[in-house]
Amino acid sequence: METKAFEATLAERGYRDVETKALPSTYRAREHAHSFDVRALVLDGEITLTVSGDARTYRSGDVFTMAAGCAHAESVGPDGVRYLVGRRKP
Repeated sequence: METKAFEATLAERGYRDVETKALPSTYRAREHAHSFDVRALVLDGEITLTVSGDARTYRSGDVFTMAAGCAHAESVGPDGVRYLVGRRKP
C-alpha cells in the first residue's frame, strides 16, 4: 500500500497523531498496553507482536492494528523496523 493512500485511510477512520517511527534491531518491549487504538503500515524491516502468547511478524507492506488496552510485547527484526502509524482515542 502506498503511504499517501494509507494516510488517507487513517484520516477517514479517525486516526490522528500520524508519524513515521523507526526502531533499531535491539528494541524489545515487555508486555504492555496503550490507551489508544493503533493502525500501522510497515515500511521497512520487521516487527513481531505477541498477543496472548501468539507471535505474529509483520514485514514491509503489512498493516497491523491493535485496540486500546490490548496487552502485547514487541520485538524488532535484525534490520530494525520503520513504520507509519496513526493513533485513535477510543
